[in-house]
Amino acid sequence: MTTTTGVWPELPLGQWKDTYETLHMYIQGIGKIRLKLTPLENHWWNVTLYVTPRGMTTSIIPYEAQHFQIDFDFIAHLLRIETTTGLSKTIALQSQSVAEFYQETMTALKSLGISVNIWTTPSEVPDPIPFEQDRKHATYDPEYANRFWRILVEANRVFTDFRSRFIGKVSPVHFFWGGFDLAVTRFSGRPAPPHPGTPYGAHFVDVEAYSHEVSSCGFWPGGGPIDSPVFYSYAYPEPQGYKDYSILPREAYYDSSMGEFLLPYDVVRTAKSPDDVLLSFLQSTYEAVATNANWDRHALER
Repeated sequence: MTTTTGVWPELPLGQWKDTYETLHMYIQGIGKIRLKLTPLENHWWNVTLYVTPRGMTTSIIPYEAQHFQIDFDFIAHLLRIETTTGLSKTIALQSQSVAEFYQETMTALKSLGISVNIWTTPSEVPDPIPFEQDRKHATYDPEYANRFWRILVEANRVFTDFRSRFIGKVSPVHFFWGGFDLAVTRFSGRPAPPHPGTPYGAHFVDVEAYSHEVSSCGFWPGGGPIDSPVFYSYAYPEPQGYKDYSILPREAYYDSSMGEFLLPYDVVRTAKSPDDVLLSFLQSTYEAVATNANWDRHALER
């Protein structure tokens, strides 16, 4: 059992990159099980995971005469599968290949009477390796898995506060396993033009996800061109004047390559009042969308 000190712990990308990449694949495999067995909800809300007091969960998944739930426990470092019949299985979260983890998970499910076939090619990543063939990713550092989860707990709390101020259509605070980010999204209520697509993503997925105008924000541990964890905020479609809007705090900036406002995680982590700094970013970047796109703020905001 491991825990780390600090409400907002350090998460230097270079020190947990291998664990990050392995954990991403572990979580994608579990997310794809939920995708396979649940009916489509608007914007793919049926596929996401949710933060819990010990890790993250699929929430309950229907399956024939029984139902089940899969939880990551980043305190005891276990994967738990629990069913409505009272039967359960646990798998240790440890340094092992994605292929081994995938096989253990599917074997555990079958032992509980659950048979599910998923598309095993990872989503939204370059050079994907099917889970059953992936022996490249095989690192699990419990300390950094725990740190990542602790950040999700705090971000989930602040995002929920921010979410409560909006009375229009708004998503749950949920974890997208494709992009590996915790997000919450507000909607203007107006349809959006068809989305052109994102790198490494399926076009039909993006069209459904962005069928209506959005202001979306979240936390992402970084990767690719971003070498450190960040909070982000973006609009689709992006209105004229959006990227030049004055936002808070002063350390936040518009990244043209990403097409998003970014706030380095360390700015929040080291602030005297992390909540206030993060909320100022979320609110001001939302206002950049709502003001420039003429959202009906009187009808949408509490």
